[in-house]
Amino acid sequence: MKSQTNQFNIITGSDKLSSLKYLVPLVLLSAVSAVAVVKMGIAVGIVITALPLVSFYLFWLFRKPVVGFYSALVLDFTLIGISRYIPGDVQIGLAMDAVLLLTYLAILFERFYDRVDWKPVRKDVTLLAAIWFGYSVLEFFNPETVSHAAWFSGMRGISLYMLLMIPLALKFVDTRRKLNTFLTLWGVFSILISLKGIVQMTVGVDPFEKQWLSGAAGQTHLIFGHLRAFSFLSDAGQFGANQAYSAVVATIVAFAERGTRRRFFFLSVAALGFTGMFLSGTRGAMSIPLAGFFLYFILRKNVWVMVSGLVLLVMVVLFFRMTYIGQSNQFIRRMRSAFNPNDPSLQVRLENQRLLKAYLATRPIGGGIGQAGVKAKPYTGNTFLSNTPTDSWYVLIWAEQGIVGLALHLFILLYILIKSAYLIMYKIRNPVLKMKMAALAAGYFGVMVASYGNAVLGTMPTSLLIYTSMALMMNSPHFDNQSPL
Repeated sequence: MKSQTNQFNIITGSDKLSSLKYLVPLVLLSAVSAVAVVKMGIAVGIVITALPLVSFYLFWLFRKPVVGFYSALVLDFTLIGISRYIPGDVQIGLAMDAVLLLTYLAILFERFYDRVDWKPVRKDVTLLAAIWFGYSVLEFFNPETVSHAAWFSGMRGISLYMLLMIPLALKFVDTRRKLNTFLTLWGVFSILISLKGIVQMTVGVDPFEKQWLSGAAGQTHLIFGHLRAFSFLSDAGQFGANQAYSAVVATIVAFAERGTRRRFFFLSVAALGFTGMFLSGTRGAMSIPLAGFFLYFILRKNVWVMVSGLVLLVMVVLFFRMTYIGQSNQFIRRMRSAFNPNDPSLQVRLENQRLLKAYLATRPIGGGIGQAGVKAKPYTGNTFLSNTPTDSWYVLIWAEQGIVGLALHLFILLYILIKSAYLIMYKIRNPVLKMKMAALAAGYFGVMVASYGNAVLGTMPTSLLIYTSMALMMNSPHFDNQSPL
């Protein structure tokens, strides 16, 4: 039976503007925004105009704290890209700190009259994150530290986000359905990142990206007139490594999925991820699929899969190491140089490491967090550490936190890897869950290996994905004990 409702009698949201209660505030907001734009610039006007949206977001966040967790993941993928379109020296990175801290505040307010259930968070991985953060705090008092502002800037990516993200992942990704949601969100953004990189290589960069390339970034992203794609990430190195990481995880997850649509989706993520890896021209990214799939073949505990997989990996290495096939292609040519032990850039890195070894011989706790590499120069000026490129993530940890910090960091990474591998191989019974956890472990190991050549592990978006993966892998028995979907 058709509805008899008179469409002209329906009151819509726009009808409320006929009331002064709604119309006056809207007119005042518009007037204030217009005056602010004229007097103080467009940025201030945008801030004022965004206030209602921010208010709504905060209301939503405090009603449902899980919003904060997923907001952090969205910012993880987009924050650096957004910064290219904001003029001036705006500390946009602090938005991540604000979202994470507000999420914890929202959790406390949600259970204001009750006790917050922190039981899901009480895991060894949380304790390890707390220990690592504690060591970073002690580095504040490192006598070699030149700038404590640099310590604050560097500490956030090295340990603070790890400490804040792992408990949130344990608390909010606590079912297999939520695990699938996390993997899907990751896949969607991975596709967008790759598509943006493809647009840069085919259509070209936009005016804001062109301005970015006109500075120091052009020296590493325009090689002999050829662009290295960087998408909306920090640089081509992070673009290539993150897309290789996403491709490894997506490939394995695709074979774990039973539904045709989800399998096709993750295969698309994988294909575009590998495309992004090559478009970046990042040589170190090659180690992620090589190491990641190597671990996956071992985790399968299937002799046929292990042997055939290892043969395939050997063939890939031989293709790059022993042949010149495809040498005319700039991307293959650059990837092939990663297998050359006499590569000039490798020799420069080794020389830098020799210099650091002499400097750190009498500094077991390093030169202080945030004090090493080009990023430190705005804070510390021309010091030895700021003038010595670190390149590698592990070299960065070594230079800033010494052999003590490096040993602790490697212990934490290897403990999580070994325990996760043990759980996957001997404890998880559900075959689909086993494959998905193996996918996370393979990607995690690939990033660990790649971090020897580049500072991959501590840079967004890879960093927060790694920290979330740490929590999920170590929580795999909890997922396994749930009933199937």
